[in-house]
Amino acid sequence: MAIEFTKYQGLGNDFILIDNRSSSEPAVTPAQAIQLCDRHFGIGADGVIFALPGEHGTDYTMRIFNSDGSEPEMCGNGIRCMAAFLAELEGDTSKSDKYRIHTLGGTITPQLMSDGQVKVDMGIPRLTADEIPTTLTVETEKVINQTLEVAGKSWDVTCVNMGNPHCITFVEDVAAIDLEKIGPQFEHHPVFPERINTEFIQVINSTYVKMRVWERGAGITLACGTGACASLVAGVLTGKCDRTATVELPGGPLLIEWSEIDQRIYMTGPAQKVFTGKF
Repeated sequence: MAIEFTKYQGLGNDFILIDNRSSSEPAVTPAQAIQLCDRHFGIGADGVIFALPGEHGTDYTMRIFNSDGSEPEMCGNGIRCMAAFLAELEGDTSKSDKYRIHTLGGTITPQLMSDGQVKVDMGIPRLTADEIPTTLTVETEKVINQTLEVAGKSWDVTCVNMGNPHCITFVEDVAAIDLEKIGPQFEHHPVFPERINTEFIQVINSTYVKMRVWERGAGITLACGTGACASLVAGVLTGKCDRTATVELPGGPLLIEWSEIDQRIYMTGPAQKVFTGKF
């Protein structure tokens, strides 16, 4: 049976979107997702996203298989792409629409803006060691500027859970980081029992930072929405960033705000349709 899909990208973080509203189970298996994401023998993507029926009073459910077949709890760039995809499925991409989407990382609320951007209420960051999870410190403490030995070097790291786990470290020059070598060593470090996404951050000023990312299950990507959110939180916790800042990723910028009023994280960025097809 042929399955229709739409390819979307958010700052170069690209996804295969499948209309899965007629079933509560994903239309393809993790093994099939690996094949589809292959950039030489498949469609090519960082992950496959399924728009499923809503749960627990939400409008829709989002599930995603990474390019290695693993299933993350959430994906920030992916949920912006899913919001744009849902608006297309509903037949009206001109209105400012808001969706409540159930994910394994909690309920996320993206809203299509009139300028084509998507603003996402990413929820409240979780900060204690047991919430990350990590064994870097005792379960009830925040993980701020903890020392971690990776690749023969000591790194000061701050950890944040944005529905999925992140380890952030601040560096002098993000371009000098050998991501392909160091990224996997962070991801699979034994202090992270569920593996970890890792962000390397260069602070240009308190409202503008540069970021490179190694994503758990996807490797080097051009952008990571949850990672950008986690990085701003880490910047605030370490006194390096204001509560609103632009995070510049290889694929482009995201505007991130950690609200003092409700303590929630708001992410604003693009989601663009690339092409449609069948497989």
